[in-house]
This record gives sequence, structure tokens and C-alpha cells, in this order.
Amino acid sequence: MQVLTWLGVPLASYLLGSVPLGFLIVKIMTGKDVRKMHSGRTGGTNVMRTAGFGAGLATAIGDVLKGAGAVWMAKAFTPDVALLHAAAGICVILGHNYSIFLLERIEGKLTLRGGAGGAPSVGAAMGLWFPSVFIIVPIGLFFLFGVRIASLATMSVGLLEFGVFAVRAVWFQSPWEYILFGLFALSVLLWGLRPNIQRLLRGEERIIDWRARMKVLRGSED
Repeated sequence: MQVLTWLGVPLASYLLGSVPLGFLIVKIMTGKDVRKMHSGRTGGTNVMRTAGFGAGLATAIGDVLKGAGAVWMAKAFTPDVALLHAAAGICVILGHNYSIFLLERIEGKLTLRGGAGGAPSVGAAMGLWFPSVFIIVPIGLFFLFGVRIASLATMSVGLLEFGVFAVRAVWFQSPWEYILFGLFALSVLLWGLRPNIQRLLRGEERIIDWRARMKVLRGSED
């Protein structure tokens, strides 16, 4: 039974993360394949670019809940096994970024597609320690709506998650295993955002024009 739990919790977390909410929302609302639009990712930012602000917001909220749900599930089955809680958070991000449901062949190679991992990592951090959202989300929103660069918002999420769980482990007796989650979340977000980091270094990263998007949204409601 213990072996089944140690195998089942990470697998279930991966499958939950693999549910391609952004892909489904865009397909239902517009009939488009979000993988063929803009960055090709299935996360909230690319969904917003493809199908509008409401679709992007719904995707982001759903992806956050995927992350939180995986960790809450792990805590329900193994309340005293911090390593499995962290593993659930890691696996839900992996599922989101490399969804088994979005397996496709590109140039002869089988490829798993997905998002960058920002929203599910926020949800997983929330599942590990709920007050983390009051630190991570406001700063992420500052980069998203203030600086208007989505990739910086996502990277700030990874840095903050690692920092929060490291500080809590050192000074507040939080499980050290949670640092593994923070380190992995930061690593996978940076890995997934390699093209964005290169554009940032060249000064070519996309800036979100929120005013233009709000005008489009208001126009669609008239």
C-alpha cells in the first residue's frame, strides 16, 4: 500500500497537471489551436493573446487550482510525508509543461507541449503554505501589470517560491523538503523561459499593452 501511495501521488499529480485547460478553453471559444498561436504555450498569457482577457484569466485560475489541488491531494493521503507534498508540486508543474495529452510529432520527434509553469507553481506553493500567495502573487502582478512583461512575472514567481521556503526552513521550522520544490520550480521556469530570457537580454521581449487589450475587450462587449 505504501509503495502504491509513493507511486500514485506523483503520477496523479502529473496527470492533473497535464490537463490542458488553456488548450481546451481556446478550442471551445475560438476553434483555434493555441499551440499554433504566438508563443505556442498553453498558459494564461498566450491564451489571453489568442482568445481574450477572460479566457486568459480563467486559464490562469484553473492552472493555479491544478497546482494547489495536487498538493492538497498529497497532504490528504500522506499528511506527515513532506517529501511527497513537494513531489506532488513538482509533478504537477511537469505535467503542465509537458502534458501527455498534448503529445505530438514535430519534425519526426515526439514532443510534449504545455505552458511555462508559472500558475501551477503558484498553486503548488499555496498548497504547501497558503500565506505564500500573499507574497508571491502581488509581486508577480506588479511585473505583469506594472512592468508589463509576462516572462519577468513568471521568473519572479520561481525566485520568490525558492526564497520563501528557504527562509521558512531556516528560521521557522518548515520542512526542508519544501526547498526542493522551490529549487525545482525556479529551475523549470527558467528552463522553459530560455527564449524569453534571450529576448530580454537583447531588449526585444514582448511588452503587454493592457490598454489596447482592454479596448478590444470593451469593443467585444458592445
